[in-house]
Order: sequence, then C-alpha cells, then structure tokens
Amino acid sequence: MTKTLKLALLTSTLLGGPAFAQDVTLTIESWRNDDLTIWQDTIIPAFEAANPGIKVVFAPTAPAEYNAALNSKLQAGSAGDLITCRPFDASLELYNQGHLADLTSLGAMANFSPVAKSAWQTDDGAATFCVPMASVIHGFIYNADAFEALGIAVPTTNAEFYAALDKIKADGTYIPMAMGTNDQWEAATMGYQNIGPTYWKGEEGRLALIKGEQKLTDDAWVAPYRELAKWKDYLGDGFEAQTYPDSQNLFTLGRAAIYPAGSWEISGFNTQATFKMGAFPPPVAAAGDTCYISDHTDIAIGMNAKSPNAEAAKTFLEWVGSPEFATLYANALPGFFSLNSTPVEMTDPLAQEFVSWREKCQPTIRSTYQILSRGTPNLENETWNASANVIKGTETPEDAAKRLQDGLASWYEAQK
Repeated sequence: MTKTLKLALLTSTLLGGPAFAQDVTLTIESWRNDDLTIWQDTIIPAFEAANPGIKVVFAPTAPAEYNAALNSKLQAGSAGDLITCRPFDASLELYNQGHLADLTSLGAMANFSPVAKSAWQTDDGAATFCVPMASVIHGFIYNADAFEALGIAVPTTNAEFYAALDKIKADGTYIPMAMGTNDQWEAATMGYQNIGPTYWKGEEGRLALIKGEQKLTDDAWVAPYRELAKWKDYLGDGFEAQTYPDSQNLFTLGRAAIYPAGSWEISGFNTQATFKMGAFPPPVAAAGDTCYISDHTDIAIGMNAKSPNAEAAKTFLEWVGSPEFATLYANALPGFFSLNSTPVEMTDPLAQEFVSWREKCQPTIRSTYQILSRGTPNLENETWNASANVIKGTETPEDAAKRLQDGLASWYEAQK
C-alpha cells in the first residue's frame, strides 16, 4: 500500500473519452502505529461515509523513526497529504521550512481555545498550522485489587503516597512501582514531568523558566529530582535494565501495584490487565494544597504544503476539528483527551477519572517542549538522561539540575 498521494481517475475507455469521475486518496503520516486498527476500522470509515469520493489511508511509521522518516519524505517530495504533528518545536520547524500549510483560516479552528492551539502556532500566535486532536494527562494508575487486599487508601499527599509504597514493599506480594530507567525517556516523562508541576506551580514556573526569571537550579526545579531519588527503593530488582515494555508487562501481569503513567496507557491496559484499575493525580505536599497536572497537548494533524489535493485535505481537516470527530476519537482511544471546546462525554471509567482532574487541578504542559529544546544540548533529551541518573543514584539532584542549567544557559539568551 503506497504511502504517497495517488489520484485515482476513473476514465472512460470508450473512444478514449475524458474522465467522468475521480476519487482522491489522502495518505496520513503518523507515529501512532499502535492505533492503526482504530483508524482503519472506526475513524476513516466514518469520514468516508460522509465524504464519498475521498479515500483515506493511514500509513504510520514507528515512533522512534517518525521524525527522520518524515523529514526525508518531505525533502524528497514523497510525503503524504496529511501530517500528524507533534507539539511545539518539531512541528514549528516543519512549518518554518515550508512543509506545513498555514491553516489559520480553517473554519474548524474556531472550535479550539488559544491554549489548545498554542502547541501548533508560531511564537507570535499569528499562524496556526495543525488542527489540535488530543492531549494526554499524567498521573498514577494503580491495581485496585492490590490496594483493597492490602487495605491501602488512594493517596492524595506525599506522606500518604510513601506510606502506601512502604506498605506494599513490606508485604512483598507486589513490586511497589513499575518503572525502569533503561529507556530513559519514561523517567523524565512519567517521573519528572509527572510530579514536577506540583513543585514549579505548573504554568507559572514553566513560563518563568522561558522568560529567564527562574533557573533549573532553583529549588522548585530541583525538588522533583529529590523525590525521584526516593523512588529507587520502590522499583524492584533490576529496574536499571528494565525497558518501557518490561514495565508495562510487570503492571498488567499483576506483579506491580502502581504504575507512573500517561493516560495513553489506558487502551492497552484495559485489554491486558485482568484486575480492576484506578488512577490518582500527583500527590500534593499537604491536604488542601493546589494540585497540578501535566495535561500535555500531544497530537494534531496538518497538511503537507505541497499536497496536490489541498481541497480534499482541508475537507478532512475541517472534519477533524468537528465535535463529531472529537467524540469519536476520544472514545475510540480512551486516554487521548479531546482539545475541542465542545465537551466530550467519556465512556471509559479510567479515562473519565483522568479527565476529571481538569476540574480540580491546574493544568500545564511538559516544561521542556516549548522553546527550551531548540538548541544544543537539547533540554528535553538531557532531562531524560538526568531523570534516569537521579533515580539510579549515579547523579545527585543538585548535580543533575546544574548540568541542565549550564547546558540551557550555553545557548538560550534568557538564561545566560
């Protein structure tokens, strides 16, 4: 099946006559290869039924290979018509290079708030180049059967969180928490970026870092590393060599009680786990404190600026921006929460638990994604390494923070 655009012309063969109809086939480039069947079985059929004459092919690339593969295709002129967009700088760079079309005038953009669109806009907000699809929320998924068997209440404060971990560890039936450091990214994404907003006060701290008003060596940014350093005692033997799939398996097989999570795990966990699950947001220091969550703008879709089928592609994008798509996508992929301004009723109870935190917690996005990872060293990638090192105990929280600050200050003017 081709990944490039094909224009299928139904031509009359009699007397060499002209075409009497045409079907347009649009190809979607994406890194989400785990939801291929949902696109094929649910999302695309719904669009095609309402839009006869436009066919859609979902052609994903493995996540780790997506950026390089997409850039190669765009340079070669062989990329699909529709480009699934990662948030902030990676997609902004594609727009600046002329690969993504300006979609500011798309009617469906009215269905999204400025915050929802911010991950796919120019720094000045003048141009929006991808239609927002979904965000993911961070927190902790837990084995509710294990909690019940051990008499553990869902923790809301740090003290309760560590008391629960201690009780699970003392019992010995379960590994307290399933997370490894082999792949590094999860230590940052489900570790540092999960609990960190509680310490740097979400958007307040993130924006202060961008403006140069705070530094990564400030206590608000070092404190989450001090917490990660404590996690080492609860991750089980051999966590240093444990991969991301290993951690998923430990939890879904019922061998671990708590999983530091992103909401994207919900669909897979629902399929694989045989026990009842629950979720709780990052614990706060004391009861009554404001809670913060990473409600991270995760995925959008844009148009290849060189697509020869721009009108058909815009028809698809208008549909992606509709309340109909929002409801369809959010329920087909529980854990990917609609960014559409129209409220979406969730049918999955675990997904509903995650999204309910929006009503009581202050939302923010991952601190490294906007502006701060444009230079070298790349702050996002360096945060992966630092988080893994701190958990393993090979780097102190203070040393890790200083290394990241020095790296950021070496190229980012506001931090010099």
